[in-house]
Amino acid sequence: MTANAAVASQDQLSLDVETLHRDGIIGAKGLFPRDWVDRLREDMLAAFDAAIDRPGGAVSRGPKRWYVEVHPEQIRGFVDLVSHPWVKGMCAAVLGPDYKFVEIGFDVPFQGATNQPWHRDFRSPVETYRDRRLSSLAFNVTGVDVTPDMGPFEIAPGTHWEAGQEWNHGMFPPREEWPRFQSLAVRKLPQMGDVSCRTALTVHRGTEHASATSRPVLILGVVAADVANPEEHDLQISRHFYASLSPEVQRHLLCKVVDELTPLSQRHDIEGLVMGVEE
Repeated sequence: MTANAAVASQDQLSLDVETLHRDGIIGAKGLFPRDWVDRLREDMLAAFDAAIDRPGGAVSRGPKRWYVEVHPEQIRGFVDLVSHPWVKGMCAAVLGPDYKFVEIGFDVPFQGATNQPWHRDFRSPVETYRDRRLSSLAFNVTGVDVTPDMGPFEIAPGTHWEAGQEWNHGMFPPREEWPRFQSLAVRKLPQMGDVSCRTALTVHRGTEHASATSRPVLILGVVAADVANPEEHDLQISRHFYASLSPEVQRHLLCKVVDELTPLSQRHDIEGLVMGVEE
């Protein structure tokens, strides 16, 4: 489940898209240099420090694990990421030429984070479980070299096509099905500079985090133009920052352009993850 760092040809991109459709995830090794990731980690941890003590600033994803949505300009590498040929190529090939970036944030587990329940991030839409079309993607960028004691991301390849409409909230399969997902599970150990592209419908979980080193991972959300809904997303960009962006980047943003940025109040609480789970 890896891809070359550069998209060398349309044939290579087609192979990556094929892997994504088969497994629900595809990884690209070494897309960015380590010093770029150092800055990314600094930005994520600074945003966490600013958000954690502010009401609504961070949302729990289980014990010692949080999600923080941020403004794009809080991430110095935002333009680099959305402009990267591999990111653009995957978005256009899977979602169509008018894809929209709708969310940027990060997940960060600390020492003491427990195994999450197996889940997907939202209910599967009809275009996916019936028509086998992916209408959204998430790009993950690790801020550290992930080791086995850092609560690696665990994913069950191929489960994104399962309808799951009878699951709790359409997201949480019953506990009796967990052994099946565990039998399929692959643990991911990305290194600094690696980027993955996945559908959030592939059943996955964060695992127990024993390391004293936190594991921040940036998450960039993208959707197809026909499902982009400004009522569901609140990407804000200052007028000054928006004016600095190229027309190509601008046209792929579903955002509000504002005179002054205000602190974000997190809206993406996933109730079933708050308590975590012990096995």
